[in-house]
Amino acid sequence: MATAASPSRPSSIAELKRIAQPPEVRLRRNAEHWTASLYLRSLSPYLTWLLLKTSISANGVTGLMIVVGWSTAAALLIPGLGGAALAVILGQLQMLVDCCDGEVARWRGTSSPAGVFLDKVGHYTTEALIPIALGIRAAGYPFEAPEDFLWTTLGLLLALVIVLNKALNDMVHVARANAGLDKLADHRDEAVPSQALVARLRRAARFVPFHRLYHSVELTLLALGAAIVGTILTLAGVDDGQLLADRWLVGLLVPLSMLALAGHFVAILASKRVRG
Repeated sequence: MATAASPSRPSSIAELKRIAQPPEVRLRRNAEHWTASLYLRSLSPYLTWLLLKTSISANGVTGLMIVVGWSTAAALLIPGLGGAALAVILGQLQMLVDCCDGEVARWRGTSSPAGVFLDKVGHYTTEALIPIALGIRAAGYPFEAPEDFLWTTLGLLLALVIVLNKALNDMVHVARANAGLDKLADHRDEAVPSQALVARLRRAARFVPFHRLYHSVELTLLALGAAIVGTILTLAGVDDGQLLADRWLVGLLVPLSMLALAGHFVAILASKRVRG
């Protein structure tokens, strides 16, 4: 449902923040990535200010976010440290634009289900394409059949598991809607498992939060870390040092992603989120 529109352009950054960044947005537990809380929400009003001077719609900004996300994955196809560094920059830019589309929508009063849908498309596709690109990096260029296809297959498997893990949260909302339950409240108590053992395991996971590694930001940072390690190995005289580092990264991410998926599934079933 669209909201009441504000004047076409804000008179100040403070006014823009008041309308486009209300407390219910800044304090959301699940919808804000840590980069948004850390610094992107401080920068986004300035980009939003520029966007509001154009005729681009909020959905158009979301489309821009999608293109930047796909470009992030494409950057990883550039071998070595340069491609990984570019992917990190583009990954941060995607999150910045992701902040702005909602701010434009709230200022203009054009929030809609279509915008939410496009936002989901952007994050799902980006976070599927990045692991595929990581698998291609791990396979190296040019491909040698059949041994290199192991790494592209692992990249595809990683993409599948990441998408399934993301989809679990949306499945909860679909299940509640189909059961006629109220919209899920965005607070911590709803996610706490009711079984004591599962709750303890969930608390323990906070100390080793590998389940948080599968967002586009974290994946690009890991790719950069692997690229740095690979560069060091190469300078130290290790044959195919960069390839070795990329393969270790993909090889570790796949089993950890499966563990994260299983844990997420159990945590949902044990929580109030799917209870009447």
